Amino acid sequence: MNKLLLKSVREYKKQSILTPIFVLLEVLLEVMIPMEMAKIIDIGIAGGNLPYIIQRGFILVVMAMLALYFGVTAGKTAAIAAAGYAKNLRHDIFYRVQEFSFKNIDHFSTSGLVTRMTTDITNVQMAYMMSLRLLARAPIMVALSWVMTLTINPKIALLFLVVIPVLGGALIFIA
Repeated sequence: MNKLLLKSVREYKKQSILTPIFVLLEVLLEVMIPMEMAKIIDIGIAGGNLPYIIQRGFILVVMAMLALYFGVTAGKTAAIAAAGYAKNLRHDIFYRVQEFSFKNIDHFSTSGLVTRMTTDITNVQMAYMMSLRLLARAPIMVALSWVMTLTINPKIALLFLVVIPVLGGALIFIA
C-alpha cells in the first residue's frame, strides 16, 4: 500500500530527500551547541580568557543561526513536498474515480468521494510532512547524542547503548 501511495511523490522527490538532510544538519548543530558552551565554561571562564569567550560566543551565535536556518529550510521543503504529494494524490484519485462504473459511483456516493479527496488526503499530507521531519529527526538525534556522550564519558555512553533500545521498544509498543 505504501509503495502505491508513494508513487504520487513524483516531481517532489528532491524536496522529500532534502528535508531529512536539512534535519540532519539542524540536529548536528543543536547537539554541538552544548559542547561549545562547555568549552566556553571550561576554558574561557575558568581561565579568565575574555578573547576566547568572545570568539567562542560568536561561533555559538553562528551555530544557533545556522541551526535555525536549517530548521526553517527543512520545514519549508517538507511543506512543499507534502503539498505536492497531496496534489498528485488528489489528481491520481480523481482520474481513478473517473474510471468507476455508474454502479460504483452510486455505491460510494458523491459526498463520500469528495470527503476522500479533501479531508482524507489532507490527513495523509500532514502525516507525510510529519514523517519527513520527525521520523528523520528522532533517530538522528539519538545517534548524534550518543556520539557526543561517547566523547564525554564512554561508560555512560555504554549505559545509553542499553537503555536506548529499551526506550525505543517502549515507544513502539505505546504507538
